[in-house]
Amino acid sequence: MTPQFAKLRAGSRGFAIVSAIFILVVLGALGAFIVNVSTNQQTGSALDVQGVRAYQAARAGVEWGVYQVQATPAYNFSYGPGPGPVGTALPNTRACPASPTSFVPAAPTLAAFTVTVTCVRTPVDDAPANNPTNSPAVYSLVATACNQPAAGACPNLAPAAGFDYIERRIDVAL
Repeated sequence: MTPQFAKLRAGSRGFAIVSAIFILVVLGALGAFIVNVSTNQQTGSALDVQGVRAYQAARAGVEWGVYQVQATPAYNFSYGPGPGPVGTALPNTRACPASPTSFVPAAPTLAAFTVTVTCVRTPVDDAPANNPTNSPAVYSLVATACNQPAAGACPNLAPAAGFDYIERRIDVAL
């Protein structure tokens, strides 16, 4: 070896280690980025599933409320022996359930949610002024389902810290 080549080679020592460290840092950063994206995708998917469950819980609340309102006939027409003359309508006995009512759905997949159902009865415009309870009415039902209820009811206006508060609301008019 010539002395000049020996000097050049001595100055090049450690170049491979610098390149290897650079490649390791770049691959580590790429790996961290992929793990971050994967975690965000998994979290988003889990929140989507919870959102669908909250929607189904709210639907269960609406169906419960509709059943409560329609459990009593709106007008009982007398077609035979009964409390009134034949062909007359008995009073409208439909009523809203106690409002608001909160419950946890019986389905195991919805057990993490609380449903609050509110009902408002509004007589129609042509209701007789002397007896508005016997008139036709519109029943407005609102079912709100959430996974972090406040004092056992939804919606929770100040949910616990975190991004995992799920709430769905369904409005129905009968």
